[in-house]
This record gives sequence, C-alpha cells and structure tokens, in this order.
Amino acid sequence: MDDDESVPRGLRIAAAWSWRVLLVVAVVAVVVWLVIQFRLVVIPLLVAILLAALLVPFSSWLQRRRWPKWAAVTASMVGALALVGGLVTLVVFQIRGGWNDLVAATLVALDDAGGWLAGPPFNLELGDVRQAILDWWAAFSHDTSTIWSGALSVGSTAGHVLAGLLLALFATLFLLIDGARIWRWFLGLFPRRARPRTDAAARAGWTTLTTFARIQIFVAAVDAVGIGLGAWILGLFYGGFPLVIPIAVVVFLASFIPIIGALVSGALAVFVALVYLGPVPAIIMLAIVVLVQQIEGHVLQPLVMGTAVRIHPLAVVFAVAAGSLIAGIPGALFAVPLVAVANVVIRRLAGGTQEAPPAEGQNGAARIAEGGGG
Repeated sequence: MDDDESVPRGLRIAAAWSWRVLLVVAVVAVVVWLVIQFRLVVIPLLVAILLAALLVPFSSWLQRRRWPKWAAVTASMVGALALVGGLVTLVVFQIRGGWNDLVAATLVALDDAGGWLAGPPFNLELGDVRQAILDWWAAFSHDTSTIWSGALSVGSTAGHVLAGLLLALFATLFLLIDGARIWRWFLGLFPRRARPRTDAAARAGWTTLTTFARIQIFVAAVDAVGIGLGAWILGLFYGGFPLVIPIAVVVFLASFIPIIGALVSGALAVFVALVYLGPVPAIIMLAIVVLVQQIEGHVLQPLVMGTAVRIHPLAVVFAVAAGSLIAGIPGALFAVPLVAVANVVIRRLAGGTQEAPPAEGQNGAARIAEGGGG
C-alpha cells in the first residue's frame, strides 16, 4: 500500500495547510522583528508616506493650475508645517497661561472629593482616599507601561525625536518631488510578468491610503468642532469653560490615533469640566463626548468611508491593540492605515487582475504619485 494512501486525505490536506500557514507566520514574524530593529528608520518613513498621501493631491492640484512644481511642493510642505506648528504652539501657550489656575482648581476639586468621600455613606478617611488613588495610579502605570514603552523606545532622547522628525520631513519632500521615479525603480525590482499586477495593487493601495488620510482629517475636525462647541455651550450655562481651544486642538490631533486618542482627549475634556465646574457639568461633558464619538463611529465613518476603506470595526480594535503592543503609540497610529492598505493590496493580488503593461513613462502608480490618486 502506498504511504500516501495510508494517511487519511483530510490529514494530508491539514498538513499541507499547516506548513504553509507556519511559513506565512514565520515570514510575518521576521518582518515585524526587522521593523522593530529598524524602527528609528521605519517610523519616519511611514510618517513620510502618510504625509505624502495628504500632500500629493494638494501639490498636484496646484500644478494643474499652472504652478511650477517647485512652488507647489514648497507651498505644500510649508503649509503643512505651519498648520501643525501653529496648532501645537497654540495649545502650549494656552496651557501655559492657564496652568496655575488648572493646578489650583485640581487641588480644590481633590479636597472637595476627599470631604465628600469622608462623609456618609462612605465614611472614608482622607488618608485611605489618598492611598487608594496612589494604588490606582501605580496599577494604571504598570498596565500601560507596555503601551508607552514603544513610544519611549522610539524617542527616548531629544536627539532621536529630532533625527526622526528631520528624516520624515526629508523623505516627505523627496516623495513629493520624485515619487514617480522612486516607484518606477521599485517596480523594476519585480519580475516583468508580475509588474502589471503589482502596479494595479499598488495603485489601489495608494488610493485607499489617500482616501483614509482625507477622511481621517475630516473626522478629526468633526470631533474637535463637536466637543469644542459642546464645551463652549456648557461654559455659557456654568460660568465659563476654560481651555476650550486647547481641548478642541488636542481632540483634533488625538483623533489620528484610533480608539486611544478618543479616550484620552475625551477624558481630558471631562477632567477640565470636573475640576472647574463640578460633577454635574462633568457628567454633561461626558455625555457630549460620548455623543460625538457615537455619531462619528456609527454615522460618519460608515457614510464617508463607503467602500473605499473596507475594514470591520473588530479588525480596527485588534489592529490598534496589536500595534500598541508591538510599537506603542506609533503602532496604534499606523495600525489602521496599514491594515486598510494591506487589505486592498492582498485582495487585488489574490484576485488575479491582469492588465496590459503600462507604456514607458506612463506607469499607473507613477501617475498616482504625480496626479494625487487620480
């Protein structure tokens, strides 16, 4: 009897699938290990690609209106830097101006909370309350050490942060200037027969990335306006809500980190309402934050994303969790766009779409780099 016939067919199929799955897992593990080892280079490169996905359409729009290429690229870079720098500067100066008041209001709120907990029905000693807070903070710090370790390992010193920032800016600049030729060179590394399919998959992935970036900015702006407007209206009824503009800016910037950013920025808004206005306004502020987040998650995201970025919410949660464990905050930031692009690229490659090879100088992905996703 043949050896193959002595093994059940189902077991042979399972064994064939098993070694293939193990091989794929091994390759993924090696890639992740390499990314971690070279994170000081990989993370700035990913930042540059994400920035290019935002700025290439704007630069191409200017060029279509007869702007010289150098002027369009310069306007795109300077505009982006001015916008981000202006927002960060605004937050820093606003917080510096109200920092002493915030500390004083926090101390008063803690004393009030301690007195409330010391009375009936809790009857807790103030020392017990302080010890409970210290124990909670120690446990919180221990649980989040894994998340923060990735971010701290990426930029543990000011030199690392500055080097990564400069590398990201230079990479973004060269992607804007010469993205088409870079892609043609990279595509030339593939076998000739695989180039049309690879080009089609890259074209779909680039379109997905640019769509994701634009929608993320829109969603972040809606979150910032909604929560900021809610805080301002709440202040009208309770004698003023300080730090409205910094809170709105923090919400806008934090919205680029899925799930984690919404939790942190929302908690900040509720905390400010609690220490300045009291428990009832804080509860109202919490309801406003939850309402805005629900509108974003259940109305804006499905309607605006449409079929361009097809990712199930469960996949987003697991992607962010895995990214946080692997690379901390940078991992959470890039998890969703990486999963979105990988989903589209793998689908296109597995679909077997065959297209005629592009003519010289008319590469599809090159046209995307030059034309902003068109």
